[in-house]
Amino acid sequence: MEKILQSSRILVILTIVVCAASACLLYASSVAIIYGITLETVLNIPVKADEGKRLAVKLLKVLDTLLIALTFQIIASALYRLFLTKEESKDKGLLKALDIKNFHDLKITLMQVASVILVILFLEQAVEIGATLETLYFGLAVGFVILAITLAARQMNH
Repeated sequence: MEKILQSSRILVILTIVVCAASACLLYASSVAIIYGITLETVLNIPVKADEGKRLAVKLLKVLDTLLIALTFQIIASALYRLFLTKEESKDKGLLKALDIKNFHDLKITLMQVASVILVILFLEQAVEIGATLETLYFGLAVGFVILAITLAARQMNH
């Protein structure tokens, strides 16, 4: 049984590679999107408020993509450090900055990043659609999810 569990490290390595590759693809696509937005904005500088709002929504969507890429990077880095590296190298780099010492800390960090992504999604909705009943419902749903995440994280800390 122990031999089977030891060979399962390959699955962890596969998860790390997939997360790292996903982060790289999202970072690369974000750079390409920002390049396109910059080029479009320089060629057609927004002169109306609606055009400025559309630019803001585009940039918020890129920020959302970048945060998701960062999430994949955090997962890859944390899984590598938590399951594959030696004990003395665990207190360096990204995980030290994020204070991730175990799988529990990783879950809490991911919940916090998810909260920020939800807030950005709400901002996109609010800017794109405006003050509608649908935006209110979406905001309430996002608020309840963030409240649940906050309570769950607080409960996990005890």
